[in-house]
Amino acid sequence: MEKSGNILFSGVGGQGILLASEIVAYALLDAGFDAKKSEVHGMAQRGGSVTAELRYGKKVYSPLIEPGKVDLQMAFEMMEAVRYLPMLHKGSRVIVNTQKLLPPSVANGSVEYPENILDRLTEKGITVIPVDAFALASEAGEIKTVNVVMVGVLSNFLPMAPSVYEEVINTQVKERFRDVNLKAFALGRKVS
Repeated sequence: MEKSGNILFSGVGGQGILLASEIVAYALLDAGFDAKKSEVHGMAQRGGSVTAELRYGKKVYSPLIEPGKVDLQMAFEMMEAVRYLPMLHKGSRVIVNTQKLLPPSVANGSVEYPENILDRLTEKGITVIPVDAFALASEAGEIKTVNVVMVGVLSNFLPMAPSVYEEVINTQVKERFRDVNLKAFALGRKVS
């Protein structure tokens, strides 16, 4: 567990990427780290790419991560994991939701979804942690908690106790959704 690092959240609009990055950022701040976050919404409302960059450490001056400097990537969709390959380095870890969300070009048949997409990452010496976050969110009782399942997995690689995340979830998530999100977080923590 590092005392500083760079985290990239990537996915498609509507997957809860921004809430996931908020939970992690607040958890880092509550644990005493300096943390800075930047978001790119892109075409979020049309299923386009959404990213958030988060840097943490003793003192952080900018949220932007240089290419080749991402330590942890949380990819909410498999193609989004590979899209940001230039941001990763040998030794990066990529937590990837194995769910496929077909972009319009694939859905209309003009382009094929690439096979063995995650092999591109492992070929570069990047550690891939595949997660069926959709199944775990279903087990938690709400498929919209995929993002918090992913936060649970990510929490295994950051230097904070689970209770720090749980407190943030309690303050950032509406009361009626807290229990299911806490359950989703706990299920994600079990993934290694």
